[in-house]
Amino acid sequence: MKGIILAGGTGSRLAPLTDITNKHLLPVGREAMIMHPIRKLKDAGITEILIVTGTEHMGDIVQLLGSGHSRGLDFTYRVQDQAGGIAEALALAENFAAGQKLCVLLGDNIFEDSIVDDVDEFRAQDKGARVMLKQVPDPERYGVARFDGDRVVEVLEKPKTPPSDWAVTGIYFFDGRVFDIIRTLKPSDRGEYEITDVNNDYIQRGEMQFGRFQGWWTDAGTFPSYHLANQLVMQSEK
Repeated sequence: MKGIILAGGTGSRLAPLTDITNKHLLPVGREAMIMHPIRKLKDAGITEILIVTGTEHMGDIVQLLGSGHSRGLDFTYRVQDQAGGIAEALALAENFAAGQKLCVLLGDNIFEDSIVDDVDEFRAQDKGARVMLKQVPDPERYGVARFDGDRVVEVLEKPKTPPSDWAVTGIYFFDGRVFDIIRTLKPSDRGEYEITDVNNDYIQRGEMQFGRFQGWWTDAGTFPSYHLANQLVMQSEK
């Protein structure tokens, strides 16, 4: 299985901090934010990792991470030079994926649990996709899972009336057909290719599984969530 970390975007919600650097290079705890998903992948035995980011700060990310050799990793880099959404960024990974299964992490997701068991579950899964869910107090901010018994039957993007309090986090597992699905997508009302549409395609095929995070989880894309991420990580490092 290969790993992909999506670390693009303008980070406008963290301006002016992001006026001079990529959001994923901001510190969370004692190191850069992007080191968190990298460590989660490495701990799960995934050592081939693609970093997708924008043009403006690509050099800074490469300077920090290098080839990955010193960390026992193998980094590849791709540039996303337009803001077309998560699915568009993921599409840049097709050659890197080479038909293999993928573990995809949004670079600003900071979480406590290991993904080792979920990586093993997806390795054993014949085909399809898997998402990680987390119970949250404000599901209307996220993609939200709708259940029928023990199955996820739909993901709704930022619904005004959430069907559950289980948010779809920014940790996804896809088989190699994800790129065929992305090619069928149409831009959403905000002009982006949405990862929620990808997930719903797998759901409609009956090929979506899910895991649940038990420990803490947050994104770090706004000042309140960035502050929370630092608090949680610093507490865990004591």
